Amino acid sequence: MKWSEHTWKVIEERYQSILDMPFIKELSNGTLPQEKFRFYMAQDSLYLEHFGRTLSLIAAKIQDIQDVLAFMRFAENAIVVENALHESYFVDFGVTDKGILQPACHHYIHFLRSTAALEAVEVAIAAVLPCFWIYREVGNYILNQPKTKNNPYQKWIDTYGGDEFSVAVDQAIAICDKAAESSTAETRKKMTEAFVMSSKMEFHFWEAAYDLKMWK
Repeated sequence: MKWSEHTWKVIEERYQSILDMPFIKELSNGTLPQEKFRFYMAQDSLYLEHFGRTLSLIAAKIQDIQDVLAFMRFAENAIVVENALHESYFVDFGVTDKGILQPACHHYIHFLRSTAALEAVEVAIAAVLPCFWIYREVGNYILNQPKTKNNPYQKWIDTYGGDEFSVAVDQAIAICDKAAESSTAETRKKMTEAFVMSSKMEFHFWEAAYDLKMWK
């Protein structure tokens, strides 16, 4: 069994809990209150800026040149392509100010950046993988649900459930599996722990958006 297959089994229950979240269900059928979606988009836009920088830092530490190029493209996509989507949503939903990093976003991006800076690169690539993989699976799950006419969130659904994003996800998974194959058992254990932690952060990111969790 590949590292990725084993590790996904570890987080299957967590992934199912994400699919069962009110945020995901209401996003899917178009009933999610726009206030919650605006909060999510503003935080996600801030997240993507830091995520792109994290991917660039990882790219600088990877040995294989093809994997370096892959992570550079991932970083560009996070900062440029997805931010463009968010900017269009800012217009559509009247978001004029991203605001500040709220707790869930703050904790997530600082976990990723500290892992990329201080841990082995194998652990770092495992830590960023859930942002790719879980989003792809959630996007595909929603895409396969009965389509709601005039869903205001359809553009988001199409982005993360699309073929282009899926190709990047498969590439990120393959890079992790290759790294795991040549790593020690201890490093693979740390990779799994990092992947699990980021999966928990993904849950709390959506939960925070639904509950509008802000600093007190």
